[in-house]
Amino acid sequence: MMAGHVYFIGAGPGAPDLLTIRGREIIRRADLVIYADSLVHPGIAAHAPPGAELIGSAALTLEQTAERLIEAAQAGKTVARVQSGDPSIYGAMHEQLHLLERAGIPYTIVPGVSSAFAAAALLGAELTVPDVSQTVIFTRMAGRTSLPEGERLRDLATHGATLVIFLSIPLIEQVVAELLAGGYAPETPAAVVYRATWEEELVLRGTLADIAGQSKAAQLQLQALILVGRALGPALRGAGALHRSNLYDPAYTQRHRKGVGAANSTEAGEA
Repeated sequence: MMAGHVYFIGAGPGAPDLLTIRGREIIRRADLVIYADSLVHPGIAAHAPPGAELIGSAALTLEQTAERLIEAAQAGKTVARVQSGDPSIYGAMHEQLHLLERAGIPYTIVPGVSSAFAAAALLGAELTVPDVSQTVIFTRMAGRTSLPEGERLRDLATHGATLVIFLSIPLIEQVVAELLAGGYAPETPAAVVYRATWEEELVLRGTLADIAGQSKAAQLQLQALILVGRALGPALRGAGALHRSNLYDPAYTQRHRKGVGAANSTEAGEA
């Protein structure tokens, strides 16, 4: 019997048309589709072919999900394990891969559009603005899942970077308190994006001084990201505040263009 294969597919943040072409084509030829039905838009699963087995994983344990993946692959089937966003970020993929490897099941990971980038797009923001922030940290508050030493929000806040905080919206008041304790100012731009690219998406904008109150008033408890940092400030694109990348400066020499004026680095992609 021909060996089966498991594909971990990032479904993207919500909107079905943000599923990658590669992911869509695999789902269209899958014999079994196991998808995170509480997080993945039903329009994604609708790509499954007639006759394919379709299973929602919201109520399944890790062991139950892995058992179905392994059984189908051992039977020579093509399996699409569809997860929200990109499976490499808070995707509970690591433990599934461990069980597949232990069973000798081949797998492939198909990346997806993270909700972090969908949220940035809705905010009309670049997360890495020259002279403002060149670092983005993906993190979360400690809850039932603990944090390793040195990864508390107040520790990360000392960098002054752009933060994208997952899985923490019920704790947003504690999030704000931690960030203020770590050095962010109350006037630091902040935003909350609920279910980015879904039909009911909601965007809240403010600062650390008021974003928790806005979130509580909107009664957000699930599926919302908290974004914090000076790169989110709407005033950055005001008059005289260009913050431009060196790469496209007329005076900047790089591999594809000779700059006008002083010599510069020729490293491709340096910005």
